[in-house]
Order: sequence, then C-alpha cells, then structure tokens
Amino acid sequence: MPWSWRYESADGGPVNGPTEAFSSQADAESWIGQTWRELAATGVASVLLVEDERVEYRMSLLPVAE
Repeated sequence: MPWSWRYESADGGPVNGPTEAFSSQADAESWIGQTWRELAATGVASVLLVEDERVEYRMSLLPVAE
C-alpha cells in the first residue's frame, strides 16, 4: 500500500505539492525530513501522512510559538 503526503495551508486548505509515493512509512518520513523546509517556504503549514486514503497523522511545519 503506497504512502504519500497531503499538504495544507495555515488555514487548513489544500496546497499543491510534490506527488511522491513511497513504499513504506519510513521512506515517506525520511523524505519529509529532508524537504520540509522547502515545503514550508512555499506556504505549506502542515502535512498529513496518508496510506492509501487513511490519514496516519498530521504534522505542523510551522515553528513553535514562544
């Protein structure tokens, strides 16, 4: 089952991004670890890790407010 990322703006709306597909959760997480800064710079505020259509989790790309 393929893993992929969905991208959201700060208001929760969908944002276009790379349409990479990964064979494992670990591969998908490794990829996001390498590219999250570039995604954030293009307006992606959060990402959702998806296996087929099931959302595994949501993760913010925004810095933590102090």
